[in-house]
Amino acid sequence: MYLDTNGVILRHFTFKSSLLPITTHSRRSYANTHRSTSTGATMTTTFSTQNESTQQTQKPVQVAKRLEKFKTTIFTQMSILGVKHGAINLGQGFPNFDGPDFIKEAAVQAIKDGKNQYARAYGVPELNSAISTRFQEDTGLVVDPEKEVTVTSGCTEAIAASMLGLINPGDEVILFAPFYDSYEATLSMAGAKIKGITLRPPDFSIPLEELKAAFTKNTRAILMNTPHNPTGKMFTREELETIASLCIENDVLVFSDEVYDKLAFEMDHISIASLPGMYERTVTMNSLGKTFSLTGWKIGWAIAPPHLTWGVRQAHSYLTFATSTPAQWAAIAALKAPESYYKELKRDYAAKKEILVKGLKEVGFTVFPSSGTYFVTADHTPFGLENDIAFCEYLIEEVGVVAIPTSVFYLNPEEGKNLVRFAFCKDEDTLRGAIERMKQKLKSKV
Repeated sequence: MYLDTNGVILRHFTFKSSLLPITTHSRRSYANTHRSTSTGATMTTTFSTQNESTQQTQKPVQVAKRLEKFKTTIFTQMSILGVKHGAINLGQGFPNFDGPDFIKEAAVQAIKDGKNQYARAYGVPELNSAISTRFQEDTGLVVDPEKEVTVTSGCTEAIAASMLGLINPGDEVILFAPFYDSYEATLSMAGAKIKGITLRPPDFSIPLEELKAAFTKNTRAILMNTPHNPTGKMFTREELETIASLCIENDVLVFSDEVYDKLAFEMDHISIASLPGMYERTVTMNSLGKTFSLTGWKIGWAIAPPHLTWGVRQAHSYLTFATSTPAQWAAIAALKAPESYYKELKRDYAAKKEILVKGLKEVGFTVFPSSGTYFVTADHTPFGLENDIAFCEYLIEEVGVVAIPTSVFYLNPEEGKNLVRFAFCKDEDTLRGAIERMKQKLKSKV
């Protein structure tokens, strides 16, 4: 399947709650959608003066064609609706508990020590070294912290810098659906042509023959994510070796998002850069937020050989230039955490996952296996709603729980209309509270 990211028709979902249009993809409209133009909607706002209120019509909203189909993100939409209805939020993927004290204390100390001005563009030297050391411990690869590590404002910026720095307009990029929504948006900004490969339940395995057929002389890169958001799938060694072989054979780059590498439950995480012949063609992207429950700090990084790092750094220089200085110093302390921290992290999340999965099954969902991340994907169709958007809206308004509809993570939304994503990065009382609400108010119609 191809998607020309510059030639699309807008599609909006209509929410009963009159929220803004969500970010999504062209292809098909659900029932009750409304027509939109590239100039956007005309908004009417009431302005108050000292003496009276007058109504003034604003100009149509404006956006570049390459971004005109991307609206307010699904995460924002669902969270707004959740707040309105007092729902328990199992949608957005951030913890409702805080990160470790020793890291926060390091940030406070850095601020007190006057580390508050611009950092070096590609990272505080000590942080680059800490990232390099962790990467060597995890993969066995020795990288030069000065030439091969770039600190970014979260992994999302690492993704954007990699796409904008290494992809040219018209380049073909293979992307696995479902996918984190920033992938398509940043590829659109780069002017790429996306070729989609769909991972399907129950195990979301890669259709290897379809993948082989997707590679052509025009393929520039493949963008992948393991452990995988939103499904929780982890790419197997066989799948990674197949990807590696195809990339070497066709001289294709790999952009590998590995932010959930420390949340691998049923198998060991394998970084594709560690496979023979792959480091020289791979940009490995990661961040601090998921592992240390500090998602608001936005500390990420990209690791790549010097000839690829050049492009990443060029884009990074003109996107953010530098990342928060005190947070970088605190990140050094985080990356020096003992192995016991990671073991406890996995143990805690495994317990949360068990609570959620067991509860969802008792409610009546079909829950698909999740080997990594802090997400699980479930089939909502036993409850009789038309599609994932309708189900998630009903779940919020009538049941009081937030989940994320997955159709927005596909090039063809039809492929995700039966699935919803739940996050278990919440305290156990919150998870149990959400399950109890669903048991009381959500009834299977099968």
